[in-house]
Amino acid sequence: MSRKTVEEILLERALVTKEDIDRFKDESKKRGVDIGRMLVDAGIIDEEKYIKALSEVLGVPYIDLTNYLVDVDTLNLIPEGMARKYKVVPLFKIGNTLTVSMADPKDVMVIDILARKTGYDIEVVLSGENSIHSAIDRYYGITGSIDETIKDIGKDKKIESFSSEEEDLKKLVEMAGEAPIIKLVNLIIMRAVKDRASDIHIEPEKSSLKIRFRIDGVLQDIFNLPRHLSSPVIARIKVVAGMDISEKRKPQDGRFNVKIEQKDIDLRVSSFPTIYGENIVIRLLDRSSILLGLDKLGFSDEQRMQFEDLIKRPNGIILVTGPTGSGKTTTLYSALSAIDSEEKNIITVEDPVEYHLGRIRQSQVNPKAGLTFATGLRSILRQDPDVIMVGEIRDRETAEISIQAALAGRLVFTTLHTNDAPGALTRLIDMGIEPFLIASSVIGIVAQRLVRRICERCKESYTPSQELIKKLDMDILPETFYRGRGCNDCKDTGYKGRIGIFELLIINDEIRRLLVEKASSTEIKKYAVAMGMKTLKDDGLDKILKGLTTIEEVIKVTQKE
Repeated sequence: MSRKTVEEILLERALVTKEDIDRFKDESKKRGVDIGRMLVDAGIIDEEKYIKALSEVLGVPYIDLTNYLVDVDTLNLIPEGMARKYKVVPLFKIGNTLTVSMADPKDVMVIDILARKTGYDIEVVLSGENSIHSAIDRYYGITGSIDETIKDIGKDKKIESFSSEEEDLKKLVEMAGEAPIIKLVNLIIMRAVKDRASDIHIEPEKSSLKIRFRIDGVLQDIFNLPRHLSSPVIARIKVVAGMDISEKRKPQDGRFNVKIEQKDIDLRVSSFPTIYGENIVIRLLDRSSILLGLDKLGFSDEQRMQFEDLIKRPNGIILVTGPTGSGKTTTLYSALSAIDSEEKNIITVEDPVEYHLGRIRQSQVNPKAGLTFATGLRSILRQDPDVIMVGEIRDRETAEISIQAALAGRLVFTTLHTNDAPGALTRLIDMGIEPFLIASSVIGIVAQRLVRRICERCKESYTPSQELIKKLDMDILPETFYRGRGCNDCKDTGYKGRIGIFELLIINDEIRRLLVEKASSTEIKKYAVAMGMKTLKDDGLDKILKGLTTIEEVIKVTQKE
């Protein structure tokens, strides 16, 4: 069966009329130009709609270049002159294959030229000609380092002379749209993604603009920008995040997304007024990195088997506890993905929805519209759910509805902010929930923290001080302790990546009895440990013994336990 033509698809979708097609048909044949391209040039149809139709006809994937950011190393494979001549943009490379966006993916001669020039096999995706021209202007303007960019900005008297105290909004908007400022902001974002940062902190100070990245849970100074760049850089971020550039006295929130290499990155922006200007924090959410298998979170084999047994149960509440930034979202999403199937209706209410999960119905709280965790949960119960995820239990009402859902035969996942697993039970009691209801509904509690992994590139054995060993009160000492020496791969920190340490409390009949008798969390923990529960500290010690993390990391996250 032959493919439809572009004009047939456009007609089917009522994007053009038969008269439009007839008007350009003869000229299209004479000039050898696709009729869809002529309709775009004449302003009859939007280029993106034409390109999507062409993508179907050619069987070549379509890529939207609007918010795509390309790494400098990839850009350097194809010189700017060649990119303009052949209307191509290099996007990313995997192994020996370079993916490029082309306006004419049928041009095999150009594909051959690119293969010879780069030394890579060429894979083609399709983008609009106008989009490619805009992208070339934008992308090839971001080559070079941040230091070089700052030097270039220093030569621009218009930007250098701009005062952060000026109230000229029009001039500020112009500065935010200047190519050097756009280039600088793009480079900061790309550097953060490359460095695996979870957050970018942009902090105005008296004489500079400090840029810090949070990497593996720790804030690191990256560089300082000249003070006069503060307003234009912050304004640029607010513009792309859809925030009010004229409002500097009140906190604001915004968001935007970019595509870097093959990664979709969501950026959540928060502004906060300080004495030296607006402080900006950008949370980077890499959609491709959140969904880990349960075997990659850091559970021991025994803990993982127990947790898998819990999440396969038909009903009950599973609580995940820990402070902000302890990896609770990753654990919850990984659990939902593990049990997701066509036979189950899984619905969430979150604040915010951090990552989009296929087939799972996700909603975000909106207090202004009356959608809170409690009201959202009530409505979810009328949606015939099998599994529910509530972002957090913050009040008695949400706790009560969660319990009702569990007792009515639903499996409920949710979170609490407590120091350990038994503490979650007493926290619910403090909210005013009857102990017998907690005992009847809660089936398991996970407490967790994140510790930094020792960098495998520079991992070395060493002998820690006796003072450090005493702090951990270790019964069994490993033959060898490990740490990271520091190298280029881990940016001299000795750590790369993070892993969870866990405390998993399975609710059994004895714990239910203790609960109903209003035993303290200390008594419940004592019983659970006697029955074999690993505490957060115990799990941290295991990871030290296995050479996964260091004594200092475990002490840092468990010293309050």
